[in-house]
Amino acid sequence: MDFQKPLLSADDLGLAFDLAPVGLCVLNYRVIQRCNQAFAEMFGYPPAELNGQSMAMLYPSVEEFERIGQRGWARLRDRGLYSDERLMKRRNAELFWCHVVGRPLYQDDPFACAVWMVEDISARRPMTARLTLREYQVAQLLSQALTSKQIARELQISPRTVEAHRARLLRKLRVSTPNELLLSLFGYAEERPEND
Repeated sequence: MDFQKPLLSADDLGLAFDLAPVGLCVLNYRVIQRCNQAFAEMFGYPPAELNGQSMAMLYPSVEEFERIGQRGWARLRDRGLYSDERLMKRRNAELFWCHVVGRPLYQDDPFACAVWMVEDISARRPMTARLTLREYQVAQLLSQALTSKQIARELQISPRTVEAHRARLLRKLRVSTPNELLLSLFGYAEERPEND
């Protein structure tokens, strides 16, 4: 005997949002209107404490919040979808890697209302070295196969400064090639013993 289950009610849809196993949030001009339990726990907050707060508090810096916002706004407007992997900040100030995907309700005004999925990927992309925020910004853009000139334009610094950051990354991680650098940065390389 086939029984058809009834369509989900609005209450059921709200429950599905709240119980989703990945972080979900609805933003209005980058202010959290609603987030689910998984999102709040990922950052170390109760959901009610995040509602009404700017997403800036979850970024490593205001500069990073603004930089990613500019890039995200353009891609949401042009493509109707944005995704990346980036560093975010927990309540205790710990930085961790996230995979983020967002879709706007209104493509011509993408920040007016957007739904975002945030997944903690720190288990597969652990922090393997203590780097500065700028070094992580350079590393993130290197992982997108951008050239030093493109990275310089994105970060509004000189290509020579990008090269200096890249050289420091190679030294800090004790690697000699760009491929080894990316493998080590994102946790795929074996741990190397300290040479102190």
